[in-house]
Amino acid sequence: MIRQAALPDLLLEPLVRAALHEDLGQNGDITTRTVIPAETRYTARLNAREAGAVSGMQIARIAFHLVDPALQIETLIADGSPCVPGDTLMTIKGSAAAILSGERVALNFAGRLSGIASLTAGFVAETKGTQTRITCTRKTTPGLRMVEKQAVIHGGGSNHRFGLSDAILIKDNHIAAAGGIPQVLNAAKASVSHMMKVEIEVDTLDQLSQVLETGGADVVLLDNMSTPDLIRAVEMTRGHLVTEASGNMKLERIAEVAATGVDFISSGALTHSASTLDLGLDF
Repeated sequence: MIRQAALPDLLLEPLVRAALHEDLGQNGDITTRTVIPAETRYTARLNAREAGAVSGMQIARIAFHLVDPALQIETLIADGSPCVPGDTLMTIKGSAAAILSGERVALNFAGRLSGIASLTAGFVAETKGTQTRITCTRKTTPGLRMVEKQAVIHGGGSNHRFGLSDAILIKDNHIAAAGGIPQVLNAAKASVSHMMKVEIEVDTLDQLSQVLETGGADVVLLDNMSTPDLIRAVEMTRGHLVTEASGNMKLERIAEVAATGVDFISSGALTHSASTLDLGLDF
């Protein structure tokens, strides 16, 4: 697992505030306000109910503190760490009403993000003994890309570009619209900043040959290629381009693809198909 410095709370608070507004609505937590005396204090424990990789503890803390800054919160298992059933990840002490009001938002974020981190950790484990790294894609929940990509890092993976403005990624539709591989690469070479990376997608070894002949790319995305073609593509590009294998990259194929020698394997499944890790808040 990767223990990386946390993002500034300032970046995460708007996401958490929006989620709390959605949950609390115009009238707040009317159940808690009705049945729990305001002076009631309690200690709650955020516990893991299955094994996985932890992510979302920073966000859970923010959620509880936005409801009540006086809550005393201790994170016992940090983001980027493994957990097993029965582990207490966090304790929250103070107003029982505040804890109950922030509970669902905190658990929704923590469970979702821990699920992404856990799936990523499973992918990373399949690359053991190779130099291949696992990376995510832009197939994220709208509005939550920042935290979902952070969860990938917590699982031991790495991040692809965050958005359309981060890098030039020329895909098959760009090539078709522009008229061919030489056309798109020559256009990129003519206008790209020296600080901007250029990646191009290819489906065949013939297309890869065109990329190598034309020049101008830094990274090649090898899309939906067979394992023998990936092996050949790595041989063709060695020392010239960073290689990224993509397309239907599921857990059961990762070890085989990593063994081809590609530099990266990208998978949208890390964020769009991860199951929520079972976490609970126990009083």
